[in-house]
Amino acid sequence: MQVKTSITLSGDLLHTIDELIEQLSEQYQNRSAFLEMAAWAFIEQLRRAQRTAKDIEIINRRADDLNKETMDALAYQNRVASATATSITGMNTRK
Repeated sequence: MQVKTSITLSGDLLHTIDELIEQLSEQYQNRSAFLEMAAWAFIEQLRRAQRTAKDIEIINRRADDLNKETMDALAYQNRVASATATSITGMNTRK
């Protein structure tokens, strides 16, 4: 349901909106349609930024645990690589 409202915009912004509506007339029939789409797009951008900030906060809170887990995995890979290299070197010296 649409509700009629009144807002105040700068003349420059209104002129720019009118120019874009004229250029994109197939997508936007009038100012109301344009401003509604713009508002929804901006709301989605704000929501995405909120989700990103929440994700970053969770990652930062768990950073020490994640770093420890990564270091454990790298140490394991290093041990496996060293053991493999030693095994290969041992095979080459037996020939």
